[in-house]
Amino acid sequence: MTHIAQVTLSALALLATIIAAHAADPQMTFNNACRTCHSMKEGDNRLGPSLGGVVGRKAGTVAGYAYSPSMQNSGITWDEATLDKFIADPDQVVGGNKMKPFTGIADASQRGEIVAFLKSISGK
Repeated sequence: MTHIAQVTLSALALLATIIAAHAADPQMTFNNACRTCHSMKEGDNRLGPSLGGVVGRKAGTVAGYAYSPSMQNSGITWDEATLDKFIADPDQVVGGNKMKPFTGIADASQRGEIVAFLKSISGK
């Protein structure tokens, strides 16, 4: 094998490792998809409510955040399955929510990473 081929294969292996590490980083996925509007720190409400402690919490109950009436009256307690459905299509789960312009994430693996991260910061 030539030196150039060895260097090329080494570079490709390194790139594959970096991509795999990035793809398997739930916090990075959360940051890229959610952090523009949401904080993971409890009590730090932004354009959206804090998502710290969201798993196991009743929807529409974070103090200091002005939820839509539909979210307040949804009767939802956030669990992994409900979060996954909501992240996939917020309007399908709670019509009239305030998630605009966010319309959902189709990729199940990305949703899974986000839900895993939310669960990890909820102490669950």
